Amino acid sequence: MVLTGWQRQEGALPLRERIYAAVARIPHGKIATYGQIATLAGLRGHARQVGYALHALPDESPIPWYRVVNARGEISRRSRTGADREQRQRLEAEGVVFDSRDRIDLKVFRWQERSHVLEE
Repeated sequence: MVLTGWQRQEGALPLRERIYAAVARIPHGKIATYGQIATLAGLRGHARQVGYALHALPDESPIPWYRVVNARGEISRRSRTGADREQRQRLEAEGVVFDSRDRIDLKVFRWQERSHVLEE
């Protein structure tokens, strides 16, 4: 059975847990895009679902949400005041560099995951 949207197969990890597991694997000093995380979580084409899942994380979560950026290498706007500034500060503290247009060079800082899609 193919999983689509927020459906899930009996016994499979819940989709948010798959998203969080993919984000948790992004190494220090690297970033991933929402689409990249969606693909790793078995949700190809559902990058927006990654954004929803990350938005639902509690503030004290150890998941490195700040390592996920949009497909242009930019920090996406957040509903919580100051979250975009916090994201940039955390990334810069890990050595991630922003250019004059506030973008991250994906060729340099994008994490290249080599393993399979997260399933069970």
